[in-house]
Amino acid sequence: MLVDVPGGAARLYVRRFGRKGPPVLMIHGAVENGRIFYSERGDRGLAPWLAAQGFAVFAADLRGRGRSTPRLGRGVDHRQTDSIVGDLPALSAAVALATGAQPQHWIAHSWGGVLAQSCLARHPELARGVASVTCFGTKRSVAVFNVPKLIGIDLLWNGIGRVTATACGYLPGRVLRLGSDDEPLTWYRDCVRWVNPRHPWVDVTDGFDYAAAARRTPLPRTLHLAGASDRFLGHPKDVARFIEECAQSPATAMLMLGRGAGRRHDYGHVDMLTHPDAPGDHFPLVAAWLGGMMPG
Repeated sequence: MLVDVPGGAARLYVRRFGRKGPPVLMIHGAVENGRIFYSERGDRGLAPWLAAQGFAVFAADLRGRGRSTPRLGRGVDHRQTDSIVGDLPALSAAVALATGAQPQHWIAHSWGGVLAQSCLARHPELARGVASVTCFGTKRSVAVFNVPKLIGIDLLWNGIGRVTATACGYLPGRVLRLGSDDEPLTWYRDCVRWVNPRHPWVDVTDGFDYAAAARRTPLPRTLHLAGASDRFLGHPKDVARFIEECAQSPATAMLMLGRGAGRRHDYGHVDMLTHPDAPGDHFPLVAAWLGGMMPG
C-alpha cells in the first residue's frame, strides 16, 4: 500500500503481511529499506514470520528509499527531522486506519530505532498508542573504539561518505557498499552528527531535546537485541548507552544474541534479521515480547 505524508512531501511504500492480529509497524535503518525485514518473494524474514504467528505486519520504506518517492537524486533532499515528524506519524496513522484503534507494536533495525524513539519522545500522543518497541542493533552514537570502527565509521562513513555525498548530492550507499540503499545528503549529515558521541540527542533542525523529552514522557517498554559479533554498528556497549539515554523503565530489556546467551550463533548487525536460523532461534523471543512476556 502507499501512504501519503501530509503536505504532499512524499509517498511511502508499505508492504503488508497478515490480514488480522495486533498491528506491527517495521522501521528500517540508514542505507536500508524495508527489505531488511522480508525477502522479495515474501517467504523469508521477520515480517512474514510474524504474520504467520498472527500479527498484522507493515514493513515501510521511508521517503526516498526502496519504492517510496520522491526518488533520491541531486536536488532531492530532506532532513532526518522529516522522518521523525512526517514519515513515522503518517505511517502510524495509516496502520491505525487499516487495523483500527488498537495498540501498535513498533519494530526497528539499527538507526530506525533512533528514529522511532525520537518520534515517540517528541509525540507523547503517539507513544500512548504504542504497546511496545523492539530494536535490533540500535545505537544513537558510537563510542566504542576498535579497528572495525575506525574503518567503518571514521574512514568510510564519515570520510569517504562525506566527500562522495557532497559530490553526488546524496550518499550513494549502494555504490559504496555501505548498505542496500542510498541516503539524502542532509539526512546523512544529520545522522553523522548524532553518531558522534560528543553531540547530544538534540534535533539539528530546530533544537528539540529528545533526551529531555524522554525523561519527561516515558517511552513504551522496549526490547533491545544486540549482536555478540556486532563490532561497531550496534555494539552492545553502545546499545546499552542508548537505553540509558532513553531513560527507559525496568520493563525494558536487553537481549544478547550470542552463544554465551544461549543462542545458536554470535550474530552480527544484519544477520540478526537475515540468518536462516533466526526464525528458530530468537524470533520466538520477539513474538513472546510482543505478547507481553519478558524474555528470559
